[in-house]
Formats: sequence, C-alpha cells, structure tokens
Amino acid sequence: MSIRIRRDLKRQMKELEGIVNWKEEITRFLEERVRYYRRLLALKRVHEVLTRHPLLPRGSATESVREDRDSR
Repeated sequence: MSIRIRRDLKRQMKELEGIVNWKEEITRFLEERVRYYRRLLALKRVHEVLTRHPLLPRGSATESVREDRDSR
C-alpha cells in the first residue's frame, strides 16, 4: 500500500526518523482501526437481529422458568 502525504508532513516525519519507526506506527494504527470497525460491524449486525426479534411481554421469562421448574 502506498499513500501520498503533504511535503511538510513528510519533512517532519523525516526529522523524527531515528525516534519513530513509522512503518510500525502506521501498521499498529491500521490494526487498531480494523479491530474497531470489525467490532462496529458486529454490533450493527447484532442490532439488526435484535430489531427483527419480537418483543416478549414483561415477566414471560419468569413464567417460563417457573413452568419448567414445576413440570419436573
């Protein structure tokens, strides 16, 4: 992958060359962003599934547990 950056930014980066490993910095940043967007996508998918799921009346889970317990 290659990108174009402004000349002044490139000059500033060049000044920091002995202090900063730009390849590592950029790779780490991209890995973090990929993780962030993958989580965002997963949350979006979960939200879509939940919005399609019918809502149950309040207390129905409690009733189901009690019915199951009483049937034994």
